[in-house]
Amino acid sequence: MLHRARLEHTKFELQRWKGRFDSQPRREGNVRTQEEQAARLVWQYGEPIHAVVFFAPETRAATDGLGIKGGWMSYFGCRAAPLGSVAAAVVTSIFYGFHPRKVERAIPDAWAYAEPRQLIDARLSAMDAALRRLLGEAIDGPDVRRAAALATAAVHSADFSGRPLGAANAALADPGAPHLQLWQALGAMREHRGDGHVTCLVANQVDPCESLVMQAATGRSERDSLRTNRGWSDEEWRTAVMRLRERGWLDDDELPTPSGTKARDAIEAATDRLAAPLVATLGARGVELVEAMRPLAERIMAAGEVPRRNNMGLPWPSQ
Repeated sequence: MLHRARLEHTKFELQRWKGRFDSQPRREGNVRTQEEQAARLVWQYGEPIHAVVFFAPETRAATDGLGIKGGWMSYFGCRAAPLGSVAAAVVTSIFYGFHPRKVERAIPDAWAYAEPRQLIDARLSAMDAALRRLLGEAIDGPDVRRAAALATAAVHSADFSGRPLGAANAALADPGAPHLQLWQALGAMREHRGDGHVTCLVANQVDPCESLVMQAATGRSERDSLRTNRGWSDEEWRTAVMRLRERGWLDDDELPTPSGTKARDAIEAATDRLAAPLVATLGARGVELVEAMRPLAERIMAAGEVPRRNNMGLPWPSQ
């Protein structure tokens, strides 16, 4: 009965998305198919589960044990490890939003302390401990097993062409335990989506700093936290704001103009469109993936492990 109720709620949420966008003027960027809506819901409920790696103290403890110096070297090393011992310029390009100097403080030095394979193993060990702590008895429950099977199947069936970080994560060995299978598959899915988002930003001639300015302007992240977190100076941020004003996307208060809102919505919709084929490999079972992940994500967010206001731009509760 509970399973059916949650499934119906997820179907309702998809219809709510459809109603929201169908009720708006039909312009490019805001009319989503059900597959695109499902892709967005997979991100919104999958991201809190995978993002534990960026916030859990277990991650830092695991990388400290390898000799990694500091939280940012841990972050860049763990996230970039599936790519191998790549140069800072490669990480800067693929991650997109970070200032090059922020990346260069960590990469390639991280590879001198730990090989990528060691960091991949360390992050899995950390996530084993962190997810057990956060999910408790649910770690061995049906939601984890079902979500792991579905997410893994989607990753194995998807095309990762043009998705370098997504493909690198998809190529990792099976970690075995269902909760780790789920975490790793969601990593491949979120990086597949992220690679697509970068494609959309580049296609719309939005540079890394400008993309963050728009993220803050639309209220999805806090301005100063986002700027400092990604390594941009006040002057660099102000210059990006000026460029966006000249483009007609921001007003004098750094808030989006109607043109800026339309552009941002179009980029988000295009990101959903590029993410949709991966989720669509599941067919109707994409809804099952969302409803299996929902209680897991809610539990993690309720614990405060992943901040509700965050620099990933993740809307929570789901919007």
